[in-house]
Amino acid sequence: MSQADVADQPTKQLLIVTGMSGAGRSTVANVLEDRGWYVIDNLPPQMLVPMAELLEDDGQATARFAAVVDVRSRAFFTDFRDGLDRLRDHGWRPTVVFVDATDESLVRRFESVRRPHPLQGDGRMLDGILREREMLRDLRSNADLLIDTSGLNVHQLTAKVQELVGGDERPELRIAVMSFGFKYGIPLDADLVFDMRFLPNPFWNPELRPFSGKDKVVSDFVLAQPGAAEFVERVLALLEPMTAGYLREGRSYVTLAVGCTGGKHRSVAIAEELARRIDAPQIGTLVVHRDLGRE
Repeated sequence: MSQADVADQPTKQLLIVTGMSGAGRSTVANVLEDRGWYVIDNLPPQMLVPMAELLEDDGQATARFAAVVDVRSRAFFTDFRDGLDRLRDHGWRPTVVFVDATDESLVRRFESVRRPHPLQGDGRMLDGILREREMLRDLRSNADLLIDTSGLNVHQLTAKVQELVGGDERPELRIAVMSFGFKYGIPLDADLVFDMRFLPNPFWNPELRPFSGKDKVVSDFVLAQPGAAEFVERVLALLEPMTAGYLREGRSYVTLAVGCTGGKHRSVAIAEELARRIDAPQIGTLVVHRDLGRE
């Protein structure tokens, strides 16, 4: 197929969902299916191009197609990379989504369902997780979108995926503004991390403690503190050249993580304010409060 032929064809969306076992690949696939995507689970990487060709022959060339791919075998990686190049030649727009979680979260999930890790063998469960993480290291670093499910319940993960994949008219860049608590760990999918612990903690005010940063009384308190408004303005100024660069480079997803001690007051208030103030026609925003309600 010539480059001219490809240019004349409509762009076809393809999500390739992969990542750590137990991190939530199946949940992501279910969300996509509910959103009208044509989803195929456990597809070997060698079958990516033949499956796309079958969809085209079946008259579904413009369908949104998602494939859940297990690439734990090193033998698959060459085929996987070659498959992505061939898909682009066929007019598809492949986006690799890597679903991840902390080792602690993965161990807890496997223990809750009383199942061994697929690569555990005769060793410990953690041995299997570490082996898989090493195998997928390069793929993770080159993924278009990284989703950390460690602190998300099923409903939060569903909402995040729905916002990220969007509808037919998607903004060119989606920024996820995520609040979190440092005591629960820094999000794995954070591209930028900001620390709000330089602001007074509303937790120590008995009148504010029961509320969260989503409540006006806490938000007003946080934003009125010395340095808070200046911080918001400087982050917004920082994002201007960065988002322009992301758009030039064709990057579609960015996660901005805002943390405080517990992820209830300061980080939530600042995340809400940043998301409200990020305003550009090419940019869509998503707010995720990862640790709100965990205390």
